[in-house]
Amino acid sequence: MRAYLFATTLLASSVMAAPPAIRSPGEIVAAAPASAWQEISPENMLVMELAGGGRVVIELAPGFAPVHIANIRALVRDGWFDGGAIVRVQDNYVVQWAGRDEKRPMPAGVSVPAPAEYDRPLAGMKVQPIDSPDPYAATAGFVDGWPVGSDGKQVWLAHCYSMVGVGRDMPPDTGSGAELYAVIGQAPRHLDRNIALVGRIVEGMERLSPLPRGTGDLGFYTDPGQRVAIQRIRDAADMPPAERPRLQVMRTDSPAFTDYLSARANRRDAFFVRPAGGVDLCNAPVPVRSTP
Repeated sequence: MRAYLFATTLLASSVMAAPPAIRSPGEIVAAAPASAWQEISPENMLVMELAGGGRVVIELAPGFAPVHIANIRALVRDGWFDGGAIVRVQDNYVVQWAGRDEKRPMPAGVSVPAPAEYDRPLAGMKVQPIDSPDPYAATAGFVDGWPVGSDGKQVWLAHCYSMVGVGRDMPPDTGSGAELYAVIGQAPRHLDRNIALVGRIVEGMERLSPLPRGTGDLGFYTDPGQRVAIQRIRDAADMPPAERPRLQVMRTDSPAFTDYLSARANRRDAFFVRPAGGVDLCNAPVPVRSTP
């Protein structure tokens, strides 16, 4: 009788014990402590205001393309983009914008031609690698929150969704920063190390991705009336504090990000039948949130 009771108790305990909860990437992000987040400095933010309402916020990456970013700051402070427009929307590729008059002289402080800042020496940079192989780089991972590839000597930003780059002509040193684009489709990683990347959209992608596609070559708008007007672009550091966006990105060196990355590669929450067992660099976007 005692053996029977003991076995029954064990059976009841095993039935009542709930399996450990499997958290989704979103749940991991939502539960991440304050220490897992870092504020985006106003010095590294641009705010694009579209005519008719709507804000797009760009975080800059000066550690990767300092000359181009210095150019962009000078252009923004000169009002280069104010009254400009989104001139190109190519399906599954990019949205591109330019100033109101591309023929007017560049303002003082703009380096033309700008050097081809397509990669940087790896020395002094610590790459946090992802565990999955990458077809475009010997190592893929993150440096200070930015998605990167590396060959062991050089490191470069990756063309993931929402990344912002500098339009150029055929010669590599013809991109000044006077025309910019954002990736809105499948990550065009073949562009890595061929175009200077300068940052990423951290707010407002929903205002860029759904725009009507251009019908001209490469998605350029053939009718000027199709263009989406830009009211102005401002450097957040020059804005009154009350008007500045306040945003945070998750620290990629935090335990919460490690858990998030693992969850992206090994989805075991309720919907998933078979975990993928791997993750593409661009399929693990660094989480962004409004500052609490």
